[in-house]
Amino acid sequence: MNAFNSFLATRLSDYVAYRQSLGFATKTLCSHLRTFDRYLAKRKKEPVLLTPSFFLELRADLNLEARTIDQVLSTVRALFGYLVRCGDYATNPVKDIPLLPKNEIIPFIFSDKQVDQLLLTVCEAIRKDSNYFIKDLSVYLAFLLLARCGMRISEPLRLLRHHYRRSEQTLYIEKTKFKKDRLIPIPKAVDTHIRNYLNVRNKILGDPHNPYLLAGSSYGGLAPARIRQVFRQAVKTIGLDQPRRVIGHTNFSAPTVHSMRHAFAVNTLLKIKARQGSPHHALPVLATYMGHVEYRYTANYLKMIDADQRQHLLDFVRTRKR
Repeated sequence: MNAFNSFLATRLSDYVAYRQSLGFATKTLCSHLRTFDRYLAKRKKEPVLLTPSFFLELRADLNLEARTIDQVLSTVRALFGYLVRCGDYATNPVKDIPLLPKNEIIPFIFSDKQVDQLLLTVCEAIRKDSNYFIKDLSVYLAFLLLARCGMRISEPLRLLRHHYRRSEQTLYIEKTKFKKDRLIPIPKAVDTHIRNYLNVRNKILGDPHNPYLLAGSSYGGLAPARIRQVFRQAVKTIGLDQPRRVIGHTNFSAPTVHSMRHAFAVNTLLKIKARQGSPHHALPVLATYMGHVEYRYTANYLKMIDADQRQHLLDFVRTRKR
């Protein structure tokens, strides 16, 4: 951890040690405290009791996104709560400092056609060299599971061979986010790809000792960094690479691997609607399939039903900003 430099340096280090003693991770905590420490060192050279007005100035002066400023303020509020308990301060000067309005986050949503283009690009990038073929084929299958089953990036990479139930055409996803397990049926086309992949893998590698469904090496699985690397290249190839945009209080996210999960949910709801079904009635089932704790989280996908509407909203906000 980098040393703090303001007159509160010792107390900041004490607070970090206190949080560590309680078993909390401190990486993000230290990042926020260093932001505060740098500002404090610049503004206040000598020890002084800080007042609420100082923190209003900090909130206005930090050249960061609103959500990041709010995170820093929340961390600093907890810090001064600790200093009050230690007797350094009589009251918490950050207690009544209001947070900035939260930015609306509009995720990038792939259309069905764009998902197909992405998968085709990843498939075409599979190297035929025997040293890379199985690993690249594993990467493609990971993308297929992300896109066709709405998985989180960690889920296909942690699958073990026995999690695939061939006779049932299901996958058992064990202890992922929220420590939940779930058993999901997979589309017939995906099941066919898994069967073909395992047949080819067994013939080439003959690796009964590798427990992972998707082989990244002779004995291990794939790394998330490899999936992200292939994703970035594929997005560039199909012309969808674009930066995150912040316009006013609206964040338009760049395409990420998680965007495939968003696309799965949104496009599933669109297909239900196209069949004259009720997307609202489908939410509990979709939430269970995707591993959401409550289906109200899945309901967020109803706010942005396709990629075209997202682009229209982006164009509208740009026009209003001029």
